[in-house]
Amino acid sequence: MQSSGEELPAGELPGAVLVVVTWNSADVLTGLFDSLESGMAGLRWRLVVADNDSADGTPDLVRTKAPDALLVQTGRNAGYAAAINAALEAVGPLDKETDAVLVCNPDIRMKPGCGAALVRGLEREGTGITAPLLFDGTGRMIRTLRREPNPLRLLGEMVLGAHRSGRFAALGEQVADPRAYRGPTRADWVAGSLMALSRECVEVCGPWDESFFLYSEETEYALRAGSRGLATRLAPDAIAVHLEGEATVSPKLWTLLTLNRVRLYRRTHSAPAVAAFWGALVLREGSRALLGRASSRAAVRALVSPGRMRAKPGP
Repeated sequence: MQSSGEELPAGELPGAVLVVVTWNSADVLTGLFDSLESGMAGLRWRLVVADNDSADGTPDLVRTKAPDALLVQTGRNAGYAAAINAALEAVGPLDKETDAVLVCNPDIRMKPGCGAALVRGLEREGTGITAPLLFDGTGRMIRTLRREPNPLRLLGEMVLGAHRSGRFAALGEQVADPRAYRGPTRADWVAGSLMALSRECVEVCGPWDESFFLYSEETEYALRAGSRGLATRLAPDAIAVHLEGEATVSPKLWTLLTLNRVRLYRRTHSAPAVAAFWGALVLREGSRALLGRASSRAAVRALVSPGRMRAKPGP
């Protein structure tokens, strides 16, 4: 492992594997690498980059900028979950000196001590997953804590909006109360751009679900961990910047995100419950489409298409 930090002798530092998933990420990856020396301070760590067949020179950049990293090339655009699984398979069984696996997007910028704070958060009894306090590129805090989705929360978001509905546990999926972001708040799941998984969580939960090509894979994983008694918590001392992607503006990505929400809900609920969830999602996206949101129009078309609902999720 690479070593970072001077507070403790190297043998006493917590150990971690940092998994970064890339796909045509050359324009943002250098910034992540530049943040790691201070961001991972206080840990013994190893960098693993799982690349999904990038065509923009990402693998060459990894070899140049991070020559000690383990580069895992999937050979195809395999999706986020499949890339994580490929990285963990390449690492092999975690030894007793590896306390955590960190999973990271390439457009993350860690603030000093972020990784160590995430790993410390896992020391709280019963915690399997931690997430940092995230800010966007303008310095605005990103509300990453989430409650398990259900029809009432979808309708609450439709009527009140995500922020206002999120103030009420029964009516919103997003946890909106600022006080929740000041301590180790427990959530059903968290947005997965950067998260730490305890060694126990990795061993107990097993591989990530590759049937979700993109979106809902972190939801499924956190809910699975919760069902095994391993909580998801905020680590408020861990701070990072997420430049964020285009899911909210790209009709293709928003449609994939929306369809995967139904697919995930269908895993653990009865047919009538799934129908109610689907209907609430159609109403929510339909109301947004009427306001001119192109991504919601695309999502509604997919939701009412039997072929799209049955199709295997993919790019």
